[in-house]
Amino acid sequence: MANYESVLIARQDLGASQVNALVEEMSQVIAKEGGEVVKVDNWGLKNLAYRIKKNRKGYYVWLNIVAPAKAIAEYERLVRLNEDVIRYMTVKVEEFNNEMTSDEDIVAAVEA
Repeated sequence: MANYESVLIARQDLGASQVNALVEEMSQVIAKEGGEVVKVDNWGLKNLAYRIKKNRKGYYVWLNIVAPAKAIAEYERLVRLNEDVIRYMTVKVEEFNNEMTSDEDIVAAVEA
């Protein structure tokens, strides 16, 4: 099985609990196909650089996934069909990057 990093941007009018339910639903799809979501990092509501489908903000969620290719294909198919997700990107990686996952870590690195 390969390692993947995926970022989802959900609509701004969703609540935090709805975003968590969406992520849980996608995690179950990956688990059903024989994979596993290793880490979920919810970055919260952020401003977008430009409008996407009439949204100025979006909920960012970052996932570390260990799964076979067929699980990722099914995950991406369902994300593409979900109207609550306005953008997503999944990238295959050699190993997970666990450095600087929070805003505080990034600010501390920039100030140093």
